[in-house]
Amino acid sequence: MKKYILFYLSLYFNKYNVLKITNTSLLVCILLFNLKAQKKIQQIVYKDTVRQLSEVVVTASRMPENVLKSPISIALLDNRAIQNSAAPSFYDAIENIKGVQLLTPSLGFKVYNTRGFANPTNVRFVQLVDGVDNQAPHIGSPIAGALAPTDLDVDHVEILHGAASALYGMNALNGLVNIFSKNPFEHQGLSFQQKTGANHFNDNNASVHLFSESNIRWAKAFNNTFATKINFEYLTGYDWISDNNTDLNPNGNATLNLFGTDNPAYDGINAYGNESSNRRNLTLGGKRYSVARTGYLEKEIADFSLRNIKGDVSLFVRPKKDWEVSYTYRFGILDNLYQRTNRFRLSDYRIDQHSISFKLPSIQAKAYLTHENTGQSYNIRSMAENIERTFKTDDAWFSDFSNQFNANTKAGMSVTDALESARNLADKGRPQPHIAEFDALIKKLGDINNWDVGAALRVQSWLYHVETQADLTQQLFSTLREKYGLSILTGFDYRMFEVLPDGNYFINPTEPNQNLTYNKVAGFVQLTKLLLNDKLKLNASLRADKNQYFDLRWNPRLAIVYSPTDDQNIRISYQNAYRFPSLFEAFSNVNSGGVKRVGGLPIMSQGIFENSYFKTSVDAFQTAITNDVNKNGLTTAQAVVKNKGLLKKNDYGYIQPESVNSFEIGYKGLWFDKRLYVDVDFYYNQYQNFMAQVETNLALTQSANTDSIAFALNDRTKNQRYRLWTNSKTTVFNYGGSIGLRYRVYKDFMLSTNASYAQLDHKTTNDGLEEAFNTPRWVLNVSLNNRKITERLGFNVNWKWQEDFLWQSSLATGNVPAYSTIDGQITYTLPAQNLTLKLGGTNLLNKYYYNFLAGPSVGGFYYLSATFNL
Repeated sequence: MKKYILFYLSLYFNKYNVLKITNTSLLVCILLFNLKAQKKIQQIVYKDTVRQLSEVVVTASRMPENVLKSPISIALLDNRAIQNSAAPSFYDAIENIKGVQLLTPSLGFKVYNTRGFANPTNVRFVQLVDGVDNQAPHIGSPIAGALAPTDLDVDHVEILHGAASALYGMNALNGLVNIFSKNPFEHQGLSFQQKTGANHFNDNNASVHLFSESNIRWAKAFNNTFATKINFEYLTGYDWISDNNTDLNPNGNATLNLFGTDNPAYDGINAYGNESSNRRNLTLGGKRYSVARTGYLEKEIADFSLRNIKGDVSLFVRPKKDWEVSYTYRFGILDNLYQRTNRFRLSDYRIDQHSISFKLPSIQAKAYLTHENTGQSYNIRSMAENIERTFKTDDAWFSDFSNQFNANTKAGMSVTDALESARNLADKGRPQPHIAEFDALIKKLGDINNWDVGAALRVQSWLYHVETQADLTQQLFSTLREKYGLSILTGFDYRMFEVLPDGNYFINPTEPNQNLTYNKVAGFVQLTKLLLNDKLKLNASLRADKNQYFDLRWNPRLAIVYSPTDDQNIRISYQNAYRFPSLFEAFSNVNSGGVKRVGGLPIMSQGIFENSYFKTSVDAFQTAITNDVNKNGLTTAQAVVKNKGLLKKNDYGYIQPESVNSFEIGYKGLWFDKRLYVDVDFYYNQYQNFMAQVETNLALTQSANTDSIAFALNDRTKNQRYRLWTNSKTTVFNYGGSIGLRYRVYKDFMLSTNASYAQLDHKTTNDGLEEAFNTPRWVLNVSLNNRKITERLGFNVNWKWQEDFLWQSSLATGNVPAYSTIDGQITYTLPAQNLTLKLGGTNLLNKYYYNFLAGPSVGGFYYLSATFNL
């Protein structure tokens, strides 16, 4: 057995020679192990509904408690549910849990959210693995499942809906997922899993491509004192493609009646290099035109190959009963597509994490270090912009366009034909996609770490964290627990971020030759009191958090759980949650296509806030000038002076933490001889100080003369555009709820359904900086499953429907259509061979959809997996 383990490890360390392993050879290895397996065949026994619902969760209160009696909304996805899910992985299976919204930026990248205000980079939702934060330090949110356990090593998943900062600190505003891996003392042996699939059926942009995911897990305990485990996963495939050509600027030349394909300022959703920063106002033939450079489609410049290599090594020691010390090293290497303000190609993106944990009967402590390296990644938008500029500068291109248009119209050509001819002339010599020279250009620009002339994303960042918690009434003050039913839990944590200034994405404004650091310290206390013969549970938490750039923050949580019987539980809670700005929001200094994005701390943006003008007012100012020139016969100079009063100075300030006050009531219970499980929750939230970007323009030469500033703001070459991180002045209210039902219909046939509702209630004002709600009102899931139709056969089928909704972001705004999908799987177990086969698929009807604007079209995905346990 050891030689096989060493063989697989050598594949990783030998510069990823695992690429040479075929699916067939891996299956042969599995069959060889089957022939050697001489273990006694064990009957698989599934827990019934009652035992499932009496399981213990720890995430809701950071201490063990019955899932039915949790003080806040929590969902449990156990190992049995994961195995029986129609989804290809445990990470995908989370989508069908009550109250969860899924975004799909990539086949290898899924983003989850609960209770509104969704975003492809969800900094308001926390992902933990065994209590360790999985976030990528520089953006403050997880890179999907890059550091998550492999499918073979997941024991169960706990999902908190809504605020959780009182116990878990910054970022846990909208929810939290805690993924628990298998302990090698309890789960020993050697396991293999090979998953082979295919996608892109009937796709206009790609032929059918194969998908492969290979997993191995080995765990061994020695005398119940020492244990170790090793996990490794290798995944390859071809990503979903984003190809939405809807024009984001359809009225750019409305005063000239130029629409659709005639619009020279066309800006397609998944076309780049033709955005507002790539447009100019040209006076042609006495009229004022808005003209954009041609740009490239995402599918012309992005690499859609998919790769994910990840693994972990853990060492466990139990020096005495109820004591455990563990060390874990995890790594993930990614090639896929990723979306933030822009779309990115992650290539050789790597994230590593070291953690050490101590668990005693009443004390727990852990420390971990995360290192992020973006590798050879690049910005797709900057790539498109700078490919355009490699053959012709913006000045030269617009000059050629203007000259050719004027010549064409003087020769009697129609405006639309003249525009097309002018573009063809200006684009002469433009690099063409899908040839060797174009690919070489992508490689060259992808290695230039300056978005004015290149596209590279070169960030290295670190996260350092240490925390401890103690149950003071477990041993030290045990009388309080035994005599008064009181539990006291307290904790402390310290976190520091560090980033290497790369000169493009980050700079150090005070110490240019030093890394940037950013830290905070926090502590909490939680009291739990049992009353009325343990039928009433009171839970109160208070957390204090101090960031080096902000004042002390207090975060309370109050909850009551009333259980008239063990099967009926009613809860009500209030809690406050917050988040401090991430490294990117606080310190960024990015120049992208003439738009500079600057962090909101005073050390980054002093002087810009005070002297810049809202871009919205600058746009209105320029539109009014265009109208006066085109329709009223004014000169440009006359129109500038006439309309300068439209310019509005920026009145936003430096960035502050954002927060939410959340109120919730819920119920969990069993009915009809415990055949029916009911889980209901309702919530009402109040958000304040949403962190957002305000877009402004700053005249390059400051002057007391307002006319001088006005003329500068009308000339693209004489002003600088900024996106400044700040806070919305609006208080936003939203509410919603969800219901989940699970009914044992007949024997082991389980019928499950859940419905989630989310609604934006109202805003105190509407300053345009509120975080977009980006959430469908209704999401429905219905599933029917049976893990054991026979001793060997099981199945699951799931139907999902999501209502249409408005998506708003700085990249694209518009309506996301409603869609529905059907997922299904059939599982067949061969006990004698310790082998489980699973044939399944998601979106079985292959109806392509997207669940957010600028995201990819998602079609059917079909797979066969073979899992072998020795």
